[in-house]
Amino acid sequence: MTRLRERMIAQMTQRGFSVRTHRSYLVAVAELAAYFNQSPDQLKHQDIQTFFNHLVQERKLAAASCRLYLHGIRFLYLNVLGWQSFDVPVVFPKKPQRIPELLNRSEVRAIVAAISNHKHRTLIMTCYGCGLRLSELTALQVRHIDGERRLLRIEQGKAGKDRNVIISDALLLTLRHYWSVYHPVLWLFPNRDPLQPIHIQTVQRIYTKAKEKAGIKKAGGIHALRHAYATHQLEAGMPVHQLQTMLGHSSLRSTMRYIHWVHSYKEGRGAVDDLVASLESANECVG
Repeated sequence: MTRLRERMIAQMTQRGFSVRTHRSYLVAVAELAAYFNQSPDQLKHQDIQTFFNHLVQERKLAAASCRLYLHGIRFLYLNVLGWQSFDVPVVFPKKPQRIPELLNRSEVRAIVAAISNHKHRTLIMTCYGCGLRLSELTALQVRHIDGERRLLRIEQGKAGKDRNVIISDALLLTLRHYWSVYHPVLWLFPNRDPLQPIHIQTVQRIYTKAKEKAGIKKAGGIHALRHAYATHQLEAGMPVHQLQTMLGHSSLRSTMRYIHWVHSYKEGRGAVDDLVASLESANECVG
């Protein structure tokens, strides 16, 4: 490991950056060095601009990917190498404004019903029933469930934040039944090795196969369940500020976008609770 890499890791660790941020920032800096075959501390402003032109024009990276590279490289020069400013003129393509193809309740029900494996079915129901990100789902531990208060604790979610998510009565029953069958000790959804959590790619495959089996043609991966949770809760009348807390959004603006996807926003019963309850009934029929 080079001295520069060690210094960058030390600075990120001091700031409490997540493992995922460590990895993405180091990849960005490593690719910058590889492109010029030179240590980043020897490069000039014009070199960095040339590198980003390469990312956009030759590699044709999306705007979100380019910004991730920018964050990592800017961190290096400002916080590790001590530049006073990072005034590199970088131009990205505009981020496309796409409205995802939202899953309705019957489609979520069909996806869950297409899964015969009890563990996998509970996994997908938990993802939808709590509106979790994929990384949050795979990181769940048994101790994160507070059955008495009906809360699921998400530790170190996006941006390193902890939060509690309400578990519906129906989902809590599902999780208790799952535990009585599998008896997970550490990870709520372990890999074949009980000391390791289920792999993210495994969960993605479970969802993709279930969606195909259910005949759902809408585009999107498992993150669509989080979008579905958000829109279904708003349709049922959950206050937008409460939804912001449930989703773990730092900015209310991120949550407000879901309101534009909901035809009528008014208070009412918990649609997600009702759907999870119906899925639990289906589980009992399947056995």
